[in-house]
Amino acid sequence: MELVQMRVTLSAAVLFVYLLLTNRACLVISRRDILYFGVLGTVGMAMVQFTYFYSISKIHVAAAILLQYLAPAFIALHAVVIARERLARATVLAVAGSLAGCYLVVGAYNLNVVAMNWKGIAAGIAAGLSFAWYAVHAERGMRRYHPWTVVFYALLFAALFWNIALPPFEAFRRSYSPVQWTWILYIAVLGTVVPYGLYSLGINLIRSTRASITATLEPITAALISFLFLGETLEPLQVLGGAVVIASVIVLQTRREYDENTPAVIRSRATASGGDLPGREERKVG
Repeated sequence: MELVQMRVTLSAAVLFVYLLLTNRACLVISRRDILYFGVLGTVGMAMVQFTYFYSISKIHVAAAILLQYLAPAFIALHAVVIARERLARATVLAVAGSLAGCYLVVGAYNLNVVAMNWKGIAAGIAAGLSFAWYAVHAERGMRRYHPWTVVFYALLFAALFWNIALPPFEAFRRSYSPVQWTWILYIAVLGTVVPYGLYSLGINLIRSTRASITATLEPITAALISFLFLGETLEPLQVLGGAVVIASVIVLQTRREYDENTPAVIRSRATASGGDLPGREERKVG
């Protein structure tokens, strides 16, 4: 848990400095939306970090990755059952293809599921649910706020949560070498701020279902980097899985469609009409 505390705390600090220097408007939110961001940061961001790291501490990393990437299926299920949206056939096929491809890429077919730690499996499923919950509710916030605003306050409240749940800044009280600090900063910036920022920008433009499917390219990229630079081998089924994921993303993105519920479109309409955005008369997110 100390790793989670350090990750979200340092990431929030780095992003705060960046926004302070480049776009201070992204730091402005309505007092009415503090509760929204608090819930997003604790139930979403804080739990995504904790459940994933707990899962990989109990079961194989491959299994944990696969369980977290159930998120696109959970998001699609939310869209159909809760939001009452009708998914295009290409989207449904892309969800199924990306899940099947991830299963093959991470080598899950070699895992003995029955022998796995049930707590690790439960945590992995919870990671997928938390990731999906974050994506859906982050999209809701982006209808009024810039994606970087949503990411920053999610990280900020996640950091507040873990600095209350644990002794404040406990992870920072240990002694680290310069090399270790380099890796810590790498995880905070390139492992947290940048990917969450880019993912949120994707949600802003193509919504959470399509963005989450596209994000399943992550394990494909990891497998390719391991093959090229770390000397790891790829089995034929893993290569096939990568091809299935890439094909699913291509099918999804080649079907261009206008969606009036895209956060960027909603904010653009609100701006044009002089409506509900921070700095004006506003309503609560949610």
